[in-house]
Amino acid sequence: MYPILRGMRVIECASFIAAPSCALHLQQMGAQVIRIDPMGGGPDAHRWPLSANGSSLYWEGLNKGKLSIAVDFASPEGRALVAQLVCAPGDGAGLFVTNFPADGFLSHERLRQGRADLITSRVMGWADGTPAVDYTVNAAIGVPYMTGAPNPSGSGADPDAPPEPVNHVLPAWDLLAGAYAAFALLAAERHRQATGQGQEVRVPLSDIAVASLGHLGQIAEVYSGTDRPKMGNTLFGAFGRDFKTADGKRLMVVAITPRQWTGLVKSLDLAAAMAGIEAALGVSFMKDEGLRFTHRDVLTPLVEAAIALRTAGALGTAFDANGVCWGPYHTLKSALAEEPRLVSANPLFSAVTHPSGLTYPTPGAAATLSQMDRVDARRAPRQGEHTDQVLADLLGLSATQIGQLHDSGRVAGLAR
Repeated sequence: MYPILRGMRVIECASFIAAPSCALHLQQMGAQVIRIDPMGGGPDAHRWPLSANGSSLYWEGLNKGKLSIAVDFASPEGRALVAQLVCAPGDGAGLFVTNFPADGFLSHERLRQGRADLITSRVMGWADGTPAVDYTVNAAIGVPYMTGAPNPSGSGADPDAPPEPVNHVLPAWDLLAGAYAAFALLAAERHRQATGQGQEVRVPLSDIAVASLGHLGQIAEVYSGTDRPKMGNTLFGAFGRDFKTADGKRLMVVAITPRQWTGLVKSLDLAAAMAGIEAALGVSFMKDEGLRFTHRDVLTPLVEAAIALRTAGALGTAFDANGVCWGPYHTLKSALAEEPRLVSANPLFSAVTHPSGLTYPTPGAAATLSQMDRVDARRAPRQGEHTDQVLADLLGLSATQIGQLHDSGRVAGLAR
C-alpha cells in the first residue's frame, strides 16, 4: 500500500465484490477504511472459498487492512449509530461506500441530513434499483452468447438452433465497477474540495457493463448489422489462438502488431509459405491485422503444424528472440509455482498471516508509485475487532457508553 490518501476516512457498508473492492482500492492507497457489518456478519461473511477453520478467504481477501465494527442493523438505535459514523466530522471524512438499496435507511438523502457535504459512492445492480449480480448482468448484455466454442456446423447441425450460453468465471463487471466507484468517489471528493458540495455517485453494474461494450465498439458492431459470434479461443479481429506443442504443452500465441506477426513467421520458418499465400490472395498480412483474422482458416493450420513440431521450451526461446506475444497455459496452482513474476518475485505481494490462520502472499496496491516506498499489505480484520476503538475515536464515546452499547446488544466486538 501507499500513504498517498492519508487523512481520508471512508466508511463502508457493503457486501460481495464491487463495493468492498472499491473501499479496498482506497485503503491500499492510504485511506482509513472502516467497515461496518451487521452483527453476525453480512451475506458474504461465510462465502466460499473457506479455510480449514471455516473462515471465508473471499471475505478476508476483500477486507484486508480495513477496520471492522459490528453494529445491530435491525434496531433503530443501531441504524442511528451507523448514520453517526458515516457522518462523523473531519475534513477528509464524510465518504461513504455501499451497495445497500438507494432508498433504504442508508439512502443518501437521509444520511446527508447529518452531513450536508457527504459523498456516497453507491454500487447498484441496475440503475432503476433492480437487484443484479455480475452473472445476471453478463447474461443480460449477451456476453455468454459470445463465449465458448463455436456453434456446430456441417451435416447434422441445426443452423437455427440457438447458441448455448457459456458463463465465465471472472466477475469482470464487479471488479470494474469497484475500481470505477473508487475513481468516481475521488472525482467527487475533488469537486467537494473546490465547491464544498457533496453528492451521491451511483455506479450500476449494468451501466458499467454496457458502457464497456460501447467503448470497445461492440454496440456499433451490432448497429453495423452483425452480432459477435462465438470464437472459442480465437482472438477476434487479429491472429491469435491456442496451440499444442510437440511435448504436449498448450500456448496462447497472439500476433496483433506487424512485429509480432513477422516474428511469429520467422520463429516458425514460415516466410516462404506465407509469401505464397499472400501472392495467391493479393494481400499483405504484415500490414493488416484484420486480414490475418479474415484468412485464419488458411493461416491457422500452417501455424498449428509448425508449433506441433517444436517443444514449448524451443518455441519460447524463439518467440522471445523475435518479439512474439505468447504465453503458456497454467492452472493457478502451477502459475504460482512456475512464474515468479506473478507472485514470488513480485514486490506487490508480502507474506501476511490472516484471521483464517493461513499465511500466504497477500497483494497490496496493484499500481506502483515510482517515487514512493511501498508498504506491505495488512491482514484482514476479525469482524468487530475495532468496534470499541472506532466508537471512541470517531464518536468520542466513553468506555461506559461503549459498554452500555455492548450490554444492550447494539454493537459487538471480540470477546471482552
